[in-house]
Amino acid sequence: DDGVFKAYKDTGLVNDVFTPEIIGRLGEGNIAVGHARYGTTGSNDRSNAQPIVVNHIKGKMALAHNGNLVNSGELRRELELEGSIFHTTSDTEVISYIITKERLTAPSIEQAVNAAMNRIKGAYSLVIMSPSKLIAVRDENGFRPLCYGKTEDGRYIVASESCALDAVGAEFIRDIKPGEIVVFDKNGVRTIEDHCQKAPCSLCVFEYIYFARPDSVIDGCSVHTARQRAGAFLALEHPVQADVVIGVPDSGLDAALGYSKQSGIPYEIGF
Repeated sequence: DDGVFKAYKDTGLVNDVFTPEIIGRLGEGNIAVGHARYGTTGSNDRSNAQPIVVNHIKGKMALAHNGNLVNSGELRRELELEGSIFHTTSDTEVISYIITKERLTAPSIEQAVNAAMNRIKGAYSLVIMSPSKLIAVRDENGFRPLCYGKTEDGRYIVASESCALDAVGAEFIRDIKPGEIVVFDKNGVRTIEDHCQKAPCSLCVFEYIYFARPDSVIDGCSVHTARQRAGAFLALEHPVQADVVIGVPDSGLDAALGYSKQSGIPYEIGF
């Protein structure tokens, strides 16, 4: 709120962590970043919870990250040799330090992010908050999804999946392109596309198979439809003699329905 950062994070379910008391303590603000962690790099203790908040000589930054870097070990060693002290075992902190390092010479936080994208390699969708800006970033391959929308009262919302926009009544605007940086501030929305079309689009197949919610639409494709079509293709490639088709909840249900429709074998609930 007006450049003052208030942060709270912990391990556990969202409803257990953000109680009415905690939300009241955080108060009102004009920009916010939240994150539900699916831990893949680093331990599951509280220190690795996100967003990562960094105080640096040019200001403050809060960063949330979905993905995995493939060169985090190399970058971490480089930063440690330069004197950086890490407080987590997460590659998210590595990203935040690379950005703040670039910010020393970059004219703005978004240009620091643009420069940092030359250094960080792997899968990452980022949401970054500065005192006056919200910045969304998607890696050059588009491994992880990222989109944004707008509420009726004119507030912009960035999320990994479109279902999050639906949950708060926001209108989906578009997916963020692979390699794109989208900046939201008091002047509106602008983009930096220096890293766009540098690599083939390679959305992780597990988004459609497992990670994403079925009511999401990613890069123009319904997750529900993609799973049903996968089940139908499976029925064509591997037909079986069976009495019923049963899906394993929850991500397997749509695929089982597609298999049933294509094969003609009845669909039943068994788990």
